[in-house]
Amino acid sequence: MPTMQDTLLTLNAYWAEQGCLIAQPMNSEVGAGTLNPATFLRVQGPEPWRVAYPEPSVRPDDARYGENPNRLQTHTQYQVILKPEPGNAQELYLGSLRALGIDIAAHDIRFVEDNWASPALGAWGLGWEVWLDGLEITQFTYFQQAGGIALDPVSVEITYGMERILMALQNVSHFKDISYAPGVSYGEIFGQAEYEMSRYYLDDADVRTQHALFETYAEEARRMLDARLPVPAYTYVLKCSHTFNVLDARGAISTTERARAFARMRALAHDVAGLWAARRAELGHPLGSAGAAPAAQPAPSTEPAPAGPATLAFEIGVEEMPPAEVGRSARAVEEALAEKLAGTRLRHGTISVVATPRRVVALVEDVAAQEEDHLRTVRGPRVSGAFDAQGNATEAARGFARSQGVEVADLDRAVFGAHEHVVVTRRVSGRPALEVLAEILPASVTGLRAEKNMRWNAPGLVFTRPIRWLLALLGDRIVPFTVSSLSAGRTTQVHRDAPSPTVEVPSAEGYPAFLADHGIVADAAERRRLVEEGAGRLAAGIGGHVDLTKYSGLVAEITDLVEQPVPVLGSFDPEYLQLPEAILTTVMRKHQRYLPVQDAEGGLLPHFIAVANGNCDEDVVRAGNEAVLRARYEDAAFFWRADLATALTEMRDKLDLLTFEERLGSMADRAGRIAALAAHLAESVELGPADRHALDRASRLAKFDLGSQMVTELSGLAGVMAAEYAVRAGEEDAVGTALLDMELPRFTGDRLPATGAGALLALADRFDLLAGLFAIGSVPTGSSDPYGLRRSALGVVRILCSRREFASLTLESGLLAAAERQPVPCSKEALEDARQFVLRRFEQQLIDNGRPIAQVRAVLPHAGSPSQAERTLTQLDSLLETPAFTALVAAVQRVRRILPKDAAPSFDPALFTTAAEHELHTAVEKLRTALGDAPRLDRFAAESAGLVTAVNGFFDQVMVMAEDPAQRTNRLGLLAALHSQAEQVLAWDELT
Repeated sequence: MPTMQDTLLTLNAYWAEQGCLIAQPMNSEVGAGTLNPATFLRVQGPEPWRVAYPEPSVRPDDARYGENPNRLQTHTQYQVILKPEPGNAQELYLGSLRALGIDIAAHDIRFVEDNWASPALGAWGLGWEVWLDGLEITQFTYFQQAGGIALDPVSVEITYGMERILMALQNVSHFKDISYAPGVSYGEIFGQAEYEMSRYYLDDADVRTQHALFETYAEEARRMLDARLPVPAYTYVLKCSHTFNVLDARGAISTTERARAFARMRALAHDVAGLWAARRAELGHPLGSAGAAPAAQPAPSTEPAPAGPATLAFEIGVEEMPPAEVGRSARAVEEALAEKLAGTRLRHGTISVVATPRRVVALVEDVAAQEEDHLRTVRGPRVSGAFDAQGNATEAARGFARSQGVEVADLDRAVFGAHEHVVVTRRVSGRPALEVLAEILPASVTGLRAEKNMRWNAPGLVFTRPIRWLLALLGDRIVPFTVSSLSAGRTTQVHRDAPSPTVEVPSAEGYPAFLADHGIVADAAERRRLVEEGAGRLAAGIGGHVDLTKYSGLVAEITDLVEQPVPVLGSFDPEYLQLPEAILTTVMRKHQRYLPVQDAEGGLLPHFIAVANGNCDEDVVRAGNEAVLRARYEDAAFFWRADLATALTEMRDKLDLLTFEERLGSMADRAGRIAALAAHLAESVELGPADRHALDRASRLAKFDLGSQMVTELSGLAGVMAAEYAVRAGEEDAVGTALLDMELPRFTGDRLPATGAGALLALADRFDLLAGLFAIGSVPTGSSDPYGLRRSALGVVRILCSRREFASLTLESGLLAAAERQPVPCSKEALEDARQFVLRRFEQQLIDNGRPIAQVRAVLPHAGSPSQAERTLTQLDSLLETPAFTALVAAVQRVRRILPKDAAPSFDPALFTTAAEHELHTAVEKLRTALGDAPRLDRFAAESAGLVTAVNGFFDQVMVMAEDPAQRTNRLGLLAALHSQAEQVLAWDELT
């Protein structure tokens, strides 16, 4: 069994063999190996750089006095930087695991999406967490930016979590039990320091001293920048960062201080990075300059094209895509292929595209051997200018003939528009299919885009993760083309632990079956079936089941995390069932992507389903995943116990330290606004004494659980833990329910608040979010919606639709009341934008539910009260197609069409000169009385018979546009009065 010392030495030796310099840890506290100058500074500029080193990483906020088995204030990372990224970093990394004695064929090793960012350093990158049987052991990142500067070339960072790896290798459940060296445990070496530094960071660090140190370090960093000394300047930036972390662990950083400190450190880091790059340039880049990967050169094709129709297999090979991008990429490639092929004359059959995390596979059936021949006509000058009056060719005709390589006598004639021209018509032979495909396939690669894109060492390519290979076969012939540094060929990559990870493909025919023979299930629908059937079978074997409806979204994610799903049944200690079920299932789903197993009554069983990728030693994988879940549950139990020992008011007070948005204040500020807004909304609705009492108590505790350790770790439990902790602290059940209700609905299809008090808090929460963020212009763009405003908008609509007793609450009144309580001005334009944003979500929801678009739009202008809009929509659905309503629509449309836009709804009955005018006036007044203060479509329709008769009689007997201006204005005013009442119930123009 390797000790930790052995493992560090092995990694040193392995990466030294790969050309890495073995560096030393930073001689000052850093929170991660990334902060070491050997990474942060060296990834800047064009110089190549390969380095590896261990890094004790100090994170005061993770201090747990040495009691938590998995959390340490100082843990050991092993850092590797490869610059430029070499194109095979994943394979090199897997080689390091083999060097450590890890059998990658027996274990389930996976690259799971991780988008890394460090706001304080202005740094970010895309990559993965690397999982070993469910345990995150490494972060793997392609750096895109550091110090706010785009990096070129791109470096790859590999950061091993040494304690986690050693706990897995040595099968121990507490970091103290790791064998560090022969006969010496980790706890014996570091246990005392872990306890004492935890005491210091959490209890004893002097806040005033730390604030003073932060200022001193920041000033010294700036002084060194002014002296053009980037290395000492960066040293003081690191000291700033650590001091800030100490203050944060002590709970001594306010919202404003946090924002200012981050901005200050980010600015310093940016200036350091820029100065370092400039200094290296002044020195002439002593380590040289890393050139971009050379563009690939297509090999000349000597193979003849297929003689007849053949299948095209086109595969884009990618390092593991995020699950959300798998299906999206397949659709993008299918659309691109269909569009490009449609622009050719190449006949083909069905286009189908499937995808896995590592490949997008397009199959086009029955591709013709070549394009169809076609006639091409070249237009020349007009006949009138091509020949003179005697019919002799002019210079224009002779010149055109020469340019086309024909005699004048060979010119034809054709009419274009109103004129006859001379033309040359030729038969053009169709190009061979290989030539056509080689021209159009590259665009399907270069045009790929994702929600978040990255660069790597392939000029001209940008995508969610690096594209590493291209397969393009027409029948058994290679389609010859290149994209950046990639050449299309006949090889594909299969599982990395296969005896031959790279294999040749003989033909496009039967390619899905070829992949299946190598353990790749290319079709997502088939992968999903294997997940669902396998999970169901394993759960049934222990008397349980998996709720595939409830966990449909999780199943979809799992489906696109693997290429060959292998469900594995695992178990955990039934003692953990004493924790709230929501904690257990959240850990399974969010952290581990496990499927919970339930009994017949829906209760949680002490089992779970993990889904491995490809063949593995299921006993080894099961044991590893069980150990991971045990550690996760130990963490959860630690947080649970700590939170239960903490007063609710103490958790609530921590909201002052949590930033919501710099301009909108802390979470405490937001919670206060929610409480005040909920009380205001309650004044407009009928609420019983019990609900009013629950609302008052819950408002005082709004969002308090965001200050708990559990929700800090598992944010998805917000509201759930509020209810649990509040009731256990002695609050009434109704208060706990209201605190949970405040967070509902959390997603599409989620349940709605069960109580009036909870519904008001939920509305206040969402109105505050919408008004505040629209006030500062932080609105969703494209697929980016970091604050969940789309979800909040739908939540408002669903809650208002579900509660008739809230009929007096409207979108306008709720948003206005929220805007008045914001710490920043909210313009009328921003408020209207927020209202329209909610209405668009409401419109789309109604359409998605199967409502006809015209009917939805007819009720939407009056959807400030969503419940009234839904009620009107139901009434409209029952009225349409009835003869009486059809006549009513026609009558209203007659009125609408004749009215000028500026017609005022005012008139004088004394100016009426016909009986028809009096009859319409009587009908209008009767309608006004029937509608009252609450205009409704059903009441309007009930008056339709008399109203339609009066309108039609008016138009038949009255000259509306009379010559007398007073009479004309009076008659239009009467019609406008009718129209203004009609507009209160429906947008009639949508029904034309």
